[in-house]
Amino acid sequence: MKGKFLGSVTFILIFFGFSSYTFKPEPTGPNENLLKYLMTELHRYHYQRQAIDDSFSRKVFNEYMDKLDPFKEFFTQSDVELMEGYKDEIDDQIMQLRFDLFDLSKDIFFKRMVEVPNYYKEILAQPFDFSEDESFEIDFDKLPFAKDQEELKDYWRKRLKYEVLRRLTRKLTAQEKLAETAVDSLKSGDSEDSAEAKSFEELEAESRAEVEKTYNSRFEFLKKRNDTDLRSLYLNSIANIYDPHTVYFAPKAKEEFDIRMSGSFEGIGARLVERDGLITVTEIIVGGPAYRKGELEAGDKILRVGQADESPVDVVGMRTDDAVLMIRGKKGTEVRLTVRKSDGSERVLSIIRDVVQIEETFAKSVILQDEGDDRKVGYIFLPQFYTDFDDPKNGRRCSRDVAKEIKKLKSESVESIILDLRDNGGGSLTEVIDMTGLFIEKGPVVQVKSRIHPPTVMEDKDPGLQYDGPLIVMVNELSASASEILAAAIQDYDRGIIVGSSASSFGKGTVQRIQNLSRYEPQGPNLGGLKVTIQKFYRIDGGATQLKGVVPDVVLPSRREFIPIGEKEEKYSIAWDEIEPVAHRDWKETLVDEDHLRSLSAARVGQNETFSLIKENALYLKEQREKTKYPLILEDYRNLQEEITENSKKYRSIYDPIEGFDISMTAVDAPVIAADSNLVETWDKWIESLTEDPYLYETLQIALDMGNELHLSGMTKPKGKK
Repeated sequence: MKGKFLGSVTFILIFFGFSSYTFKPEPTGPNENLLKYLMTELHRYHYQRQAIDDSFSRKVFNEYMDKLDPFKEFFTQSDVELMEGYKDEIDDQIMQLRFDLFDLSKDIFFKRMVEVPNYYKEILAQPFDFSEDESFEIDFDKLPFAKDQEELKDYWRKRLKYEVLRRLTRKLTAQEKLAETAVDSLKSGDSEDSAEAKSFEELEAESRAEVEKTYNSRFEFLKKRNDTDLRSLYLNSIANIYDPHTVYFAPKAKEEFDIRMSGSFEGIGARLVERDGLITVTEIIVGGPAYRKGELEAGDKILRVGQADESPVDVVGMRTDDAVLMIRGKKGTEVRLTVRKSDGSERVLSIIRDVVQIEETFAKSVILQDEGDDRKVGYIFLPQFYTDFDDPKNGRRCSRDVAKEIKKLKSESVESIILDLRDNGGGSLTEVIDMTGLFIEKGPVVQVKSRIHPPTVMEDKDPGLQYDGPLIVMVNELSASASEILAAAIQDYDRGIIVGSSASSFGKGTVQRIQNLSRYEPQGPNLGGLKVTIQKFYRIDGGATQLKGVVPDVVLPSRREFIPIGEKEEKYSIAWDEIEPVAHRDWKETLVDEDHLRSLSAARVGQNETFSLIKENALYLKEQREKTKYPLILEDYRNLQEEITENSKKYRSIYDPIEGFDISMTAVDAPVIAADSNLVETWDKWIESLTEDPYLYETLQIALDMGNELHLSGMTKPKGKK
């Protein structure tokens, strides 16, 4: 209740001298013990303790409602009001190891789970009238809970009508295209028979049948939810108030997490998370099937999952681990994902599953050149900061691999090097320290601070220097954690130029650790685990990378400019702050005029048709994100979809091959790759994707500008134009 803060709670010393809560009464069962151990871990280890009071209680309540019924499809306002009676009581229930709110919500939820299927079956039994002037809101945060059962039924009527309308529109469009093809065939003298066209009524009935089948499958999954599943939602509603990366894993979810961390599994190679009830792609694992296919993107919402030719299953509102199990599968099998793209369009993507080895795609390099210029620029691609924890001495380590790539590029007499950390979500802290040391003489790289202890300065202690030439580091809005540490250090040392496709990188400046909750009761039931935030990163200039990330020295237009991405978009992120800077010696060997580089780049970008299209696309995506209410009149909806499709085609040219962009392998790599047909295919596809990358091409121009400046200052030998 009001005024209860952690400091006012009586503590006792348990578990190796760490303080914890005093819970009253003592636990009487596994669920009470689970809550006790969870809160003990949060209090002992989390970077930022929380006041367990009424304010905390209300946050937990709101978070729990969002997780339990994100689409407002089960609860009515009277249900919510009943549960709101506990809104200010959750703090007391935690300290007393009680689950009053959880028990009530569980009873209501399971009751509604029995009732709601009757709604959709009754509604889908009759044809819809698509001439009525009404609409459906797809941003569920804008919707209130239905005030009563009748309003809830009407919500379901509109929702199902919208689902049928989407399928009906696709069927009508496909049939019309088929008819056009048949006419063209007749004109050309092809007398092959074409399939007989179906009536509107038949297509509408087919669409309703498909929607019913989809919802039947979805509710079969939902019916499998049990006390453990819902309790995980409740416990995560508590954990997530501390910060978005503090997560409770029930035993099944912990096993799934361990599989992901093991580095090898069969699937499509994408990281997924549930956001507002939608399965959202957060990362495409470089080298995996989804990456090779090139159509699935971070930010895509997965709506349905189908196995080859089987009917797809709706995964809206489904648990992430259930959706993952459907998407994952044996090597060589096909999965079809229906996704909603950032512009609001829906696409069905076919992906052939394969073995995804998270650590199989290592650092690699090529040589970049611009047509008419004989100067060479080295390019190193680093998908993550990997290391072999089992064999750090002899196993693959990214710092060791990047050093090898630098050696290859130096043997090619490159004028400068570009290190690409775009979409790199981080990895080993030790590796980022060692890798930074490849570009600087010994010195501090990052500061790491826990809640209790003063900051620890992580240093590169090796005075050796692998590369002392001009350096550019590329980042984007998905470069996070270790990527931000390296980019920040390069920037703070004035060692190189940071080029970004967004106003800042991701902004994840915290460190997590997995705690096994079963260690409290080794002989007891499996209690799962807790991923808890224990530390925070700070730059050597004293500022945190948390929230603010790294602001590039040269910012290029991004199609994601107005799409909410990054740590700052999370509800309960740990705040930015700063500590004392660490003394270090700035790099002065290749200092260039950043303002001049920015102005030269801005002039090129301003005249570049592709970047103009990217800017236009960013504004279009912003407009589309704001249009969350869809018409339920057939003609209006079809017109809207045609407009989205046409605009989507318009922006595909952003990634057309760039004329004059020459990319070649190093002399060391070329014969090795040529001798392996599998490598040839992989490298050809990768190099082809680089030639379609406007950001990389502009970064090449910036690198050439740096060379010009250094030549004028007498620090490089002139090579010039052919």
